[in-house]
Amino acid sequence: MKLFIFDMGGVVTSNASEARGRPAQALGVTQEEMDRAIAEPIGFTDQNAPRENLFDQLTVGKISVKEFWKTVGERLGKKIDTDYFHLFFHPVLNEGTKKIILALRKKGFRVVCGTNTIESHYLNHITRGDYAFFDQTYASQMMGVKKPDPQFWKMILDAEKCAPSDAFFTDDLEANVQAAAALGIHAVRFTSARELKKAIKEFLR
Repeated sequence: MKLFIFDMGGVVTSNASEARGRPAQALGVTQEEMDRAIAEPIGFTDQNAPRENLFDQLTVGKISVKEFWKTVGERLGKKIDTDYFHLFFHPVLNEGTKKIILALRKKGFRVVCGTNTIESHYLNHITRGDYAFFDQTYASQMMGVKKPDPQFWKMILDAEKCAPSDAFFTDDLEANVQAAAALGIHAVRFTSARELKKAIKEFLR
């Protein structure tokens, strides 16, 4: 049985990158000041592990949204009561990708979402119904690991009882595509729904 794994931001929806600077603007600080506030993680980290920052910790569920903004506020000298990641996150659905997902499921294929996300964005997507197109959603903040760590895909394949050679993965980031491909997964970088449709057709031959 073939398994299809879709990234969310940049594939199913726009990645809403235009919202990146809005929390800093709302707090009256520069983006550089915000970046410095996020740069250092909470607590001690394994020196042999990839370098984390505060946002990385949020992405894999090591800290909560409340802890994130409390720490950022302390570092900026401001009291923050608003989750700006949720407030300013307004992605746009890619209707072409949605049609592909629904068509695959109609044909009986298992289609799941494999996404690096944070709780703020995850809840936003749930409200919008973006995850409803999938049979299952695998989100980094719940899995405790994020792409491009190979363990991300290994956990999904294990949960789905699928061999790498029977899995298809698409993502807009080349690093994630390469990491998945290194495991034997048929991985394709997303550029458009039209090109994705061609790649899937080739995979199914």
